[in-house]
Amino acid sequence: MEPDNRDLKPFTAPDCPGDGRGFPLIIITGLSGAGKSTALNVFEDLGFFTIDGLPVTLVSPLLNLFSNENPSNYRGLALGMDVRQPDFAAEWKKVRQELSQSGIHLQIIFLEASEGILVLRYATTRRPHPLESLDLGLEQALEKEREILAMIRSDAHMVIDTSGFSIHDLRRVIQEKWECFGQSFSGMRIHLISFGFKYGVPSEADMVFDLRFLPNPFFDPELCHLSGKDKIIADYVLSQHPGNDYITRTRDYLAFLIPLIVQEGRYRLTMAFGCTGGRHRSVAVVENMAGFLRDKGYLVSAEHRHYNLG
Repeated sequence: MEPDNRDLKPFTAPDCPGDGRGFPLIIITGLSGAGKSTALNVFEDLGFFTIDGLPVTLVSPLLNLFSNENPSNYRGLALGMDVRQPDFAAEWKKVRQELSQSGIHLQIIFLEASEGILVLRYATTRRPHPLESLDLGLEQALEKEREILAMIRSDAHMVIDTSGFSIHDLRRVIQEKWECFGQSFSGMRIHLISFGFKYGVPSEADMVFDLRFLPNPFFDPELCHLSGKDKIIADYVLSQHPGNDYITRTRDYLAFLIPLIVQEGRYRLTMAFGCTGGRHRSVAVVENMAGFLRDKGYLVSAEHRHYNLG
C-alpha cells in the first residue's frame, strides 16, 4: 500500500548533512502498533541519535542540549513520541510553535494502519495498548488515540499507512526518502572474520567460507612462522590456481550479492573465512576481500580471531 499523503503539504526529505540548514530533527509518531519502533531503528542505523517515548515538553531542552554539545558524531535527532503523556495534544501545540519560531529543520513522520490490522498486531504481540484500561477496550483505545493525534497528523510532512507493510517494507520506504543520509553514512557495515576451524566457527557469522582447499603454507618450514598478512604468504595462497580463481569468483559473487542485501534493508553483514588454524589462508583472503570491499565504498572492519593461535 502506498503512503497516504492526502491533505498534506508536499513532502521532501531533508537535505544531506553539510547543506547549511542545521541539525535535522525527525519526529516519528502515529498510532501505537503502526511501526514507530521500526522507523526509529532505521534512523539509528542511518546515524541519528534516537529516543523513544520522549515527553513532548522535553523536545526543546533536548535540542538546546544538542546545540550546545555540537554532536558531530550524529546526523541528526530522531524522536519517537506517543500519547502516553497527559495533555499530549495541548503540549504538542506549544512545542510546535516554539520549533517554528526557532527555525529548526523539522520533519514529521506519522505512521498509521487500519483498525483491523492494529487489532491483529496487538493480538500477536499480546501487549496492551497505552490507552487501554478497565473502562476502555482496545478498539475504543485506538479510536481515542486517533482523535488525540489528529493535530500532529495534520502537521505531518509524511503519512505512511503500514497496513500492507512488512517490517522490511517500512524500512525500505524510509531508506528511500532519506537516501542521502544512507549514502553519506556508508549504510552497509561489513565485518570480516578470519578463523581456524579447529578452534570453532564464529557464531555471529551470517556467511561462512571454507578455505581449507587452498594451498597451505603451514607445511613449508620457511613459511610456517609467517602469516597471511605477509605478502609472500598472500602470493603463495592466492597468486596461482586455485587461489587466484577463487578470489576472482568470490569478488564477483559478493559484488552481485551485497547490493541485493542492502536493497532488502539490512545494514550489517558478517562474513567468516576459515582455514585449519586461522593464521595463513583465512588471513590472506580476509585482507584481500577487505581491500576489495572498501574500494566498493563499503564500511569494512576485519578481525583475525585466531591469528596468534594457528
